[in-house]
Amino acid sequence: MEISLIRHGKSSLNDNKRKNCEEFKEWINKYNLNGVVEEENFPETTFQKVALANVLVTSDLKRSIDSARFLRSNGDVMTDPLFREVELPVPSIKLRMIKLSPSVWSVLLRLLWFSGYSNNCESYTHAKFRAKQAANQLIDYAKNYHSVVLVGHGFLNMLIANELLNMGWEGKKMKSSKHWSVSSFTLINESEGKRLMY
Repeated sequence: MEISLIRHGKSSLNDNKRKNCEEFKEWINKYNLNGVVEEENFPETTFQKVALANVLVTSDLKRSIDSARFLRSNGDVMTDPLFREVELPVPSIKLRMIKLSPSVWSVLLRLLWFSGYSNNCESYTHAKFRAKQAANQLIDYAKNYHSVVLVGHGFLNMLIANELLNMGWEGKKMKSSKHWSVSSFTLINESEGKRLMY
């Protein structure tokens, strides 16, 4: 059995202007509504994993769905909000005077999120719980279809990868957060794999 995790392609949203906190919230909404840029060439390993997969899964966000369609234009795609990216917290105070680029806001707010700040979003603890659910769902697909690919998102893919390793699947911790990067996990002896209950 094999489970492969792919990060979606680069967003088609091309707005890197500095923004205050309120403007960044609007930017996130636009980011979630945008698709991805179609590449002339995809990484060969990523393309092969999708071509050989018996099941292709995405989150319900447009960038995940569009990425899967670019990688495999024909065939069914299973879409599930369980695989959505972990949201960023939103500061409760108005920071109108502070303007940062979207990438800096993202790093800063993600660091706060890892530290326990989860205003108006899913907490780190709950995200790990959801990743465990997602890993178990992918394992069920792998048991039924042998090979499954999730075209998902950077942080949730990382959390799912950690859960798969904890359950006895073999693979490397996700080292790359590049768009279209792939990490695969296998379970050769099914009796060694354990299912984490939730």
